[in-house]
Amino acid sequence: MRRLVSETTLRPRQLILPMFVAEGLDAPRPIASMPGVVQHTRDTLRKAAVEAVNAGVGGLMLFGIPEKRDAQGSGAVDENGILNVALRDLRSELGDSTVLMADTCLDEFTDHGHCGVLDADGVVDNDATLRLYADMGVAQAEAGAHVLGPSGMMDGQVGVIRRALDEVGHSETAILAYSVKYASAFYGPFREAVDSQLKGDRKTYQQDLGNAREAMRELELDLAEGADMVMVKPALSYLDIIKAAADISPVPVAAYNISGEYAMVEAAAANGWLDRERTVLEVLTSIRRAGADLILTYWAAEAAAWLD
Repeated sequence: MRRLVSETTLRPRQLILPMFVAEGLDAPRPIASMPGVVQHTRDTLRKAAVEAVNAGVGGLMLFGIPEKRDAQGSGAVDENGILNVALRDLRSELGDSTVLMADTCLDEFTDHGHCGVLDADGVVDNDATLRLYADMGVAQAEAGAHVLGPSGMMDGQVGVIRRALDEVGHSETAILAYSVKYASAFYGPFREAVDSQLKGDRKTYQQDLGNAREAMRELELDLAEGADMVMVKPALSYLDIIKAAADISPVPVAAYNISGEYAMVEAAAANGWLDRERTVLEVLTSIRRAGADLILTYWAAEAAAWLD
């Protein structure tokens, strides 16, 4: 009876698996603060991606960790950089059997850990960063990404990337805009996952956690610039924002069930304080109930297997 009358569905196709690939590894490297998640080698990335697709996930979101970084994040636009090489690997392995997504941001590639380049005063230079985002987006599309995920929260990033893609003939490459990204404490484990070089915080370009109306303005700007999908990040502490976004968005709404949210549940389950499977499915269902059409979650492959 519950199955028959359930108002909210949670299906494997609605789940996107974030994956990390690191340069210079000869074996997967566990991420201590995210039990069960690893930095992959190129070979293990292929294997894990195939397994996730076979489990039924709707897509994969790829993050790259280079061996060397610089102030400009040069590895992000290098066709032989780890992220672009890994995108080619997965497109060759998987073809169009899943939706291949790429993180379009400089933070993993800069030696200062910010999402953009810095000016002479050490402040992120929005407009200079946009030019690099355009080049990065084109490189990722050329490498085989179906969807780009600009996550840096630079003003105008969606429009700049859209124009750059269209100018070189990648008009069918979609943009998943990180439209609403808060300056959250829950990103902590992700810093380890990408070996972040960040000192300080990103409050000058990520959103104030107390602001909701501002979030809707940011979303509307990205829609006007041509976003094909929009994102709210994080998810669990921002279910009201997901609901507000779903109420006004004419395009699909995604939510990122982020590293800190994952780590909390894993830690509690490891201590025997929570039933892990029930808790994971309750978390994901709550995000769907709030209005998310798509969920990026580190549980994607495992949850897909449970659901089917």
